[in-house]
Amino acid sequence: MIKKFDCKGSIILGMHDAIVSLTGLIAGLGFALHNTVTIILSCIIASVTAGLSMGAANYLAVKTTNKNNALRAAFYTGFAYIITCILLIFPFFIFSSRIVTLVSVFLMALYIIFFFNFFFYRRQNFYKNFSEMLIICTLVSIISFFIGFIGKYFLEM
Repeated sequence: MIKKFDCKGSIILGMHDAIVSLTGLIAGLGFALHNTVTIILSCIIASVTAGLSMGAANYLAVKTTNKNNALRAAFYTGFAYIITCILLIFPFFIFSSRIVTLVSVFLMALYIIFFFNFFFYRRQNFYKNFSEMLIICTLVSIISFFIGFIGKYFLEM
């Protein structure tokens, strides 16, 4: 019997991982580096490689239980990851102030979290899922900020 494929899990996997990892990377790089081009290039490289990696990982995971939909799951995960990353990198092309850009990135992440939770969970546990995703994203960004701050301190000696 062929299992019906629900793309929601694959989309949420890609979107949520992109928000957590890229906002963390942006927080770390944004406070450690002053060169916007370096930050943008680093984020683009990380986004593409991680998006492909997430798609491949989800392909292998889904293939173990649902061989017929593994490729579709990989596509949805990778696509959601890369689209989310594009939205998070976009403020770097608009604003010249690093602080305004970083605030815009976090507001964009908040909007994405709200949008996806509203779209997928509006009838069930919206506030719980929204809060959980927001807390995870915030904690990873704070930890990454401190890693960037410490790295900058020790590398500029």
